[in-house]
Amino acid sequence: MTSTPDDSIQKVLAALEVFSAKPDKVSLDQANTWLQEFQHSPDSWATCNVLLLNPNVPSAGKTFAAQTFRAKVTHDLHQLDASQRAGLRDSLLAAMGQYANGPRTVLVQVSLALSGLAIQMKEWDDAVPSLIEGLGRNPVTVAALLQFLTVLPEEVSGNTRIPISNEDFAFQEARLLTANAPQILDLLNMYCQATGITPLVQAGVFKCLRSWMITGEITPASIAETPLLALAFTSLDDEQLFDFAVDTICDLIHETQEIEENRTVIEAVLPRLLALRPKLAAACQADDSEKVRGLCRIFTEAGETYRMLVLQHPDTFFPIVEAIGECAAYTDLDVVQITFPFWFRLAQSIGKKQNVPVPFLNAYRALMAIIVGHLHFPENPESLTAQERDDFRAFRHIMGDTLKDCCYVLGTEGCLTRVYDMITAAMARGTSGGKVEWQEIEAPLFSMRSMGAEVNPDDEEVIPKIMDLIPQLPSHPRVRYAATLVISRYSDWTDKHPSYIPFQLSYISAGFEDADTEVAAAAGQAMKYMCKDCKKHLVLYLPQLHTFVQTVGPRLIQDDRLQVYEAIAYIISSMSMNEAGQTFRSFALDLVTQVHAVLGKAAAATPDELQTIADALELLETMLHVIQSFGEELPPACKDTAVQIYGVLDNLIAKHGRHYFISERVCRVIRMGIQFYGDSARSLVPAMLQRVATAFHSSGFSSFLWLLGKATSFYAAEQDAALLRAFKDAYEMASLKVFAMVKSQPAADMPDVIEDYMHFVLQMIDFFPEFVFLSPTFPACFQTILTALTLVPQDILFPALDLLRIILAHESLAPGDVPEPPTYPPYASAIRQVVTENGFQLVGIVLTGLVTYFPEDTTQLVVSLFRIMAGIWPTELKAWIFPVVEQIPASSLPLPAKAQFCSDFGSALTTGNLDQIKGAVLALIRTSRKTRERGRNITL
Repeated sequence: MTSTPDDSIQKVLAALEVFSAKPDKVSLDQANTWLQEFQHSPDSWATCNVLLLNPNVPSAGKTFAAQTFRAKVTHDLHQLDASQRAGLRDSLLAAMGQYANGPRTVLVQVSLALSGLAIQMKEWDDAVPSLIEGLGRNPVTVAALLQFLTVLPEEVSGNTRIPISNEDFAFQEARLLTANAPQILDLLNMYCQATGITPLVQAGVFKCLRSWMITGEITPASIAETPLLALAFTSLDDEQLFDFAVDTICDLIHETQEIEENRTVIEAVLPRLLALRPKLAAACQADDSEKVRGLCRIFTEAGETYRMLVLQHPDTFFPIVEAIGECAAYTDLDVVQITFPFWFRLAQSIGKKQNVPVPFLNAYRALMAIIVGHLHFPENPESLTAQERDDFRAFRHIMGDTLKDCCYVLGTEGCLTRVYDMITAAMARGTSGGKVEWQEIEAPLFSMRSMGAEVNPDDEEVIPKIMDLIPQLPSHPRVRYAATLVISRYSDWTDKHPSYIPFQLSYISAGFEDADTEVAAAAGQAMKYMCKDCKKHLVLYLPQLHTFVQTVGPRLIQDDRLQVYEAIAYIISSMSMNEAGQTFRSFALDLVTQVHAVLGKAAAATPDELQTIADALELLETMLHVIQSFGEELPPACKDTAVQIYGVLDNLIAKHGRHYFISERVCRVIRMGIQFYGDSARSLVPAMLQRVATAFHSSGFSSFLWLLGKATSFYAAEQDAALLRAFKDAYEMASLKVFAMVKSQPAADMPDVIEDYMHFVLQMIDFFPEFVFLSPTFPACFQTILTALTLVPQDILFPALDLLRIILAHESLAPGDVPEPPTYPPYASAIRQVVTENGFQLVGIVLTGLVTYFPEDTTQLVVSLFRIMAGIWPTELKAWIFPVVEQIPASSLPLPAKAQFCSDFGSALTTGNLDQIKGAVLALIRTSRKTRERGRNITL
């Protein structure tokens, strides 16, 4: 290949040097962009050839050159003619020899580039034999050959980015892989039997064998006919080869899942597999977790693959189950969880059998005892770090799923009985004077909770005994926590056995008084689920609960109070209309009174008092969220509460609306109140809109803007003069505030305001288009929509694109035969004016976003926008779009892709074939996506 000027090489090295320093973000982005653009250029072939083969080039330059060749072979091979491709091949072959001993990152990238070249270069018809001949005879280069042979099947079968037809792919696959598979197997077998083979080469043999086996080119049957099968198992004794041997054996077993086709292979594997059991026992005894993990992987792979053989021929295959049981009993929980998929799949298969053989029942009984043992907290839980404690708790729930598998095989009643017996045995030992650790009781309780999903709500045998046992349990916080959550989990059962409610309610209520915050949290959860599932039985207990929230409630943390109020709301939702209305009024006015008490003080509210207000509002919101609505007709007791409650909330906004957390809470309560009170609160809406718009204008808090949008969607259909004026005034005031905020601070610093404004404008155009299109603020509104499109969050992009589509496709722009409303001509005039004035910016933002940060789901919306503009503004669009395309950096869109898009899009505009626009846009997206993927490949 021809040499390149020294200054090009120096520029590349200078850009790479930026990455090794401590650059600022601007310098880093500039260097990265320049390197990406350089990778696209035809000149990079020659420059990278020098960088790769010159021994004096720094390692970063060599790595970059190898990565660039890999990317360009995939995407840019069309830049080279046949003779240049041959030169590239020779350069890459030379690099294979040069980097045979590393660095490995360079060798891998060169191997990938060479593989991609072999796939596309049809005239290179002896690629695999020629590499074997050139690299396979010299011990120094064997590792490089094995690296190439390892990545070749992966590239042929998995690199869908190579621009080649399916027919050509199939042809090359047959020529490169299938035709050479026998020779590759012989080669690997020869290397393994060679005198003085190094662990590095032997590891390379295993990796290469796996690659060809996974792609189906070398079959397990053919491997079984060679010494490679035995070598894989014997290599388990070599620490340097252990992990490679494990991977190879696991893959080989997995590839024998077509049982009938591989019976001979399975017969060869099984005795070697069972011979590993003493090694497993020894590794467990020595607490060699890495070796146990590898052997566990082998046994569980065999168990899952040969699951049906285990069931059909237990005399022969059941030892695999026993070995997996030994793995499940190991102390390292990372090893234990490897077995879980096997137990699940085996349970699903056993569940289809009418009679379960005793060995399998015993295996799951043993497994259940093992899992309960693993559930035990350490003797000193404080010895765990916070992260270790969180990880263990999370893993307990994963183990709980395996307990459900035990229930599936053994039956829930039997499993519950066994863990019940564990608790009673421990308690009996304690009664007799023996020492009982709390973990011995807590772990079985946790398992009861895990198995709750499998419980029969009509059970009359085991669960009553469990419930009778709970009051006798020790008062240790962990035990009480677990017992409370058992009650919570079995609430469906309690609903059919309401006689247990008094005891459970008392037990739960006492939990709120516990000094341990987690016990109180469990009590809140239990209260919620009991009231949700047993709500009809708990109506009689509402006075007791009301007293509870008035006396104990103030001492609870907010999260626990929320659980209690949610629970009470479930009970209210089950009551008759009049009773529910009266009860809700009582609880709601209690909370509003707390707010009013703070507002009524002459002195300024303290931070604690403001928090009290926020907490009370959150409780009220929770109740409204559960109850939702009483229907079109409110109960008599509730009819005047809207005025009472809103009067307090209006005063709250006026006094404290500039506190962000207050604004969030009050707006959410009003939103739920709108749903709850519906039309009966309509008379309050004009004043509410004015208050909320004024609050937004003074604070800039997005919650007020959000509430305006929600109120518009609910009440805008009402044709009331006062309401119409209120909506118009609120929209104008809110819009002016948004425009002022956009001018004074970066839009990226207030995405919540932009998003909520987009939704508000969507509602206004839907119900009151005249307030938007005919307003003097419409041009600024349109500019704000364009600003929203420059922000990354999808929650903003989609409503902004929707708004553009609605505006550009408005019916007023395409009058039909039916007489149009008198407002349509001024609508059309306003829309045409803003599009004409902002069209270039609009096209630039949308097209740039499409090839950079827009998510894939926006494609259809963008296509629709361009089709609409091509139909209404074809001349203007042609004048806008081509300069925009030229401004997009080559790092985002290569020059050939730009030219192709301009040609296709221009043709669509000229011919009026709007369907062609979709094809042009989709092709542009595909090219830009590939370009972004290339950019991610620069890893130095």
